[in-house]
Amino acid sequence: MMVRLGNTQIGLFRYLGLWGAVVIVFALQGFMQDVMLGHTWSGLDYLRWSMIEWYAWAAMTPLVFRLGALYPIQSPVRLRGLGVQLLASVAVTFLVILVGAFVSTGFEPSSFGEQVTLFIAHHFATDLLAYWALFAIQHAMHLQAEKTRREIEASQMAAELAQSRLRALKSQLQPHFLFNTLHAIATLLDEDTPAAEDMLLRLSELLRAFLEDRDGQEVTLRRELVLLDLYLGIQRIRFKDRLTTQIYVAPDTLDCAVPSLILQPIVENAITHGIGKRVGADCIEVESRREGDTLCIDVRNRNSTLEAGVDTSAGHGIGLSNTELRLRELYGDAAEVHLGMIWPQGVICRLRLPFREVEEADDPPEVESA
Repeated sequence: MMVRLGNTQIGLFRYLGLWGAVVIVFALQGFMQDVMLGHTWSGLDYLRWSMIEWYAWAAMTPLVFRLGALYPIQSPVRLRGLGVQLLASVAVTFLVILVGAFVSTGFEPSSFGEQVTLFIAHHFATDLLAYWALFAIQHAMHLQAEKTRREIEASQMAAELAQSRLRALKSQLQPHFLFNTLHAIATLLDEDTPAAEDMLLRLSELLRAFLEDRDGQEVTLRRELVLLDLYLGIQRIRFKDRLTTQIYVAPDTLDCAVPSLILQPIVENAITHGIGKRVGADCIEVESRREGDTLCIDVRNRNSTLEAGVDTSAGHGIGLSNTELRLRELYGDAAEVHLGMIWPQGVICRLRLPFREVEEADDPPEVESA
């Protein structure tokens, strides 16, 4: 059985136990007061008197909490709320006195009227203060509940806002990639029709994979590498023998969670600023490894360079700028992306993510590397 106090429920025996502690405290106070006066009664008498008074308040406490919820005193203080509570405090105090006097009549030789007079004389001020103490407790619990509710709502709103931002960032990647790939296919149509058809088939497979992952913000690295391999197959057809790829994956990182489509825009950026602008061949290397609680992913290309003054913490272009924003939304300061030079020539993009393993929902195809 539960006792309801506002929005809080407490077990009956626990509730009576808490009031029992109050009974004992005031019974001891009455006994010590009479000791100082030189005249005492039986210990059971002090306990009985205290029980009658405070268990009457235990019965009235739900009513006090209800009145506090219905007629709160809010800032700024309004006369209506204060006036209602003043009247309620006096009324409930007299109700407790009447209940206590009625119960005491069964144990004392005096009449009900005499008991009412005694209770008013000895307990009115204490009972009035008890009402306001209970009202203060109710008000404090209400404020705490409101604070908790607002914090939860704020947290939910922040999470929903972050998800909206992530979906917006992710939605920018697919049209950006699609535009670039269709442009490459259009270029090949006149030069190599079979290669263009092959690119269209691979593009359809990649778009199907995009649609399957449209709602998820994280996938396993294994799944991400499957998507990357589809993309690299398109680029290998486009650049033929000018482009080679190497993927080095530590086995213990394959089931680690990564943001979906995190590698494709980085690799696309490497190709765009590598053999997309420069003559000669290029090699795209993707490496993953674990360092303590961090997943390290490096994407390297050998046929590009960073110009002086480039911000190596963010890079340039939609791909890398969105990568940085998505990492910040998902992981805060626990993730980072940096661009740097490698010797003797080339650029490396370093991703650092929290290492966290997840289960793959479906059985993805095996990762292929060239």
